[in-house]
Amino acid sequence: MEKDNTSKVSVDSVIDKESPNVVVSSIPPVAQTQENTKNPDKPKSGLIQSFLHSITAFFMDFMETIVVALSIFVVVYLFLVQPHEVKGSSMEVSFHNNEYILTDKISYRFINPDRGDVIIFKAPNNPEVDYIKRVIGLPEDKVKVEKGYVYVNDQKLTENYLREKTYLYPGSFMGEGVNITVPKDHLFVMGDNRAHSSDSREFGPVLRDSIIGKAFLRYWPLSEFGLVPQIKY
Repeated sequence: MEKDNTSKVSVDSVIDKESPNVVVSSIPPVAQTQENTKNPDKPKSGLIQSFLHSITAFFMDFMETIVVALSIFVVVYLFLVQPHEVKGSSMEVSFHNNEYILTDKISYRFINPDRGDVIIFKAPNNPEVDYIKRVIGLPEDKVKVEKGYVYVNDQKLTENYLREKTYLYPGSFMGEGVNITVPKDHLFVMGDNRAHSSDSREFGPVLRDSIIGKAFLRYWPLSEFGLVPQIKY
């Protein structure tokens, strides 16, 4: 017997047969299955596209974060602060070899260096090398070394951070007991370890324009972490 594939209906026999209440049944499950299998690759393709879109969005967000972080780092490094490693013993006992400090590069754009500041500057004889020294004399100050002591404008400095007295060597820029007037736009600097420091006693005052900035924070080793003490003369 041939199977009838027409849609099934049911008739409410209570109502007049000439105007029956007709209810059309849903599509048979077999028909639904056949319809879903007409394009089996469509759901799979959609999942792949969604996955690729998520990966692309994540990558773009990640790159945006990296670019922003690098931009902030460059701005901070070029204009605000710069890390420096202390090399050598010229600033002992205040600073030791292999310690790390942060240099404030912005303050001196608005204020002048002061006596007692620890500064980082380009070495006069080799601009590729950065020196760390302490400011002793400002422009137009008179600086001299006499009998192991430093005088600024004829006043002897009290330098409790020193281990030894300050002496001159043959061929130095300065002469024993002779005042040196610091030129305009220059600074007179010395290392705290006077016996082992190449400084203004040897090469004279340094240009203000050669200053990179002021040492303000020691961050390594952690046991020495803290702001650089301020010295006032």
